[in-house]
Amino acid sequence: MALDKVQAVLDVVLGLTDRFCIDNLNEEYAVLCRKLAGKLSRKRPSPIARGRATTWACGIVRTIGWVNFLDDSTTLPHLKLTAIDKAFGVGESTGQGKAKTIRTMLKIHQFDHEWTLPSRMDGNLAMWMLEVNGVIMDIRRCPVEAQEIAFDKGLIPYISSDRE
Repeated sequence: MALDKVQAVLDVVLGLTDRFCIDNLNEEYAVLCRKLAGKLSRKRPSPIARGRATTWACGIVRTIGWVNFLDDSTTLPHLKLTAIDKAFGVGESTGQGKAKTIRTMLKIHQFDHEWTLPSRMDGNLAMWMLEVNGVIMDIRRCPVEAQEIAFDKGLIPYISSDRE
């Protein structure tokens, strides 16, 4: 599909995800959904060129929601993933399937720092637990040199001393 057609589909998907996030979630979710949609549109061939834009938008929001435990009632915002399907007019199995396709395609997992809301980075202990010399520890408590190695390997989102 020509790049201009992919861009046209991307624009529709972004409009759908932005509207949903503004109405139901927050700006952090909207930013991560835009980032994920952009990443999908840059793959060659772009998967978003096939299928319905509403299904892709649903899958994108579901994916970001899944990474950030959106359906956990102790988090804010909180929303059942099936409510996302309903809002986009997508069947539950279709929304779930598209999110699974996205997660598999881009190797996205829970606690994935690339797709975690920035406001949840510091409080997400699992993101910072790494094995150092055979011992599991919070990498933020290690010397900055160890943090730099972990950051260079993509294991942590940032070096904690850079944020102090």
